[in-house]
Amino acid sequence: MQQGHLDSPYSLTEARILYELGQRPGMTAREICAALDLDQGYVSRILARFQKQGLIGKRLSSEDARAQLIALTKAGEKAFSTLDLRSHAVIAAMLQDKSETAQHEIAEAARVLERHLSGKLLAPAPIVIRDPRPGDLGWIVHRQAILYAREYGWRIEGVIAEIVAAFEKSADTTRERCWIAECDGEILGAVFLAKDDDETARLRLLYVEASARGRGLGRQLVGLCIGFAREAGYSKMKLWTHTVLESARKIYQSTGFRLVDTYTHSDFGKEVLSENWELDLTTPAAD
Repeated sequence: MQQGHLDSPYSLTEARILYELGQRPGMTAREICAALDLDQGYVSRILARFQKQGLIGKRLSSEDARAQLIALTKAGEKAFSTLDLRSHAVIAAMLQDKSETAQHEIAEAARVLERHLSGKLLAPAPIVIRDPRPGDLGWIVHRQAILYAREYGWRIEGVIAEIVAAFEKSADTTRERCWIAECDGEILGAVFLAKDDDETARLRLLYVEASARGRGLGRQLVGLCIGFAREAGYSKMKLWTHTVLESARKIYQSTGFRLVDTYTHSDFGKEVLSENWELDLTTPAAD
């Protein structure tokens, strides 16, 4: 058993106090107790040792003469920095043999734990919309195949792969595009705009991960397709979807698409009611 945290002369509790002071200089002993849920007498003894070792200094608060504000000295900052670097090294060693996907999943799990256990409502990281990078198109096939199989029991991987392969082979960036939605390095969704003919664009493979739904991402991706299609000179947009995809259908309807026809097929391994929708791009865009 290691006597000190991260091969240091400090116990885990002492290291946590150094961490708090490293992050929030000017704390009071009472605030440290509250932040770490520790006994006041226990914290006082640790702070007394720190002060004797020259790791911390104290000064009276300008707002309350009864309160002493505690901050790390230069020696204390060095001790904290050493612990912090060792902590990062330990985490890096734990993750080095994990795949990039696994690392993203671990990071997201840590954020979920922090959100639920800290009692704080953490703002979600911003979603970035970007062009595809090498490997992204294969990832889209992989994720959509998994999601549709899990949520609807469809065998759809071959259909998706054919659409993606056709796009990659013939994409004209002046008239065809793919957008990737990413947050903290994790792909959360995507959409394609492909050319049917000189007058008609087709919206394809819109999807949003379950963890990102409810944030307006699907509508944002559809809006990008519509805006690009107008600028590229198309007069019409089409899309193929399925009646069971209620959230996507609501987006299409709200952005001006109209249902043209429906038909039943079993191409996905079970009977599916599919739909064709169209949007007239010659009319003014809705507000």
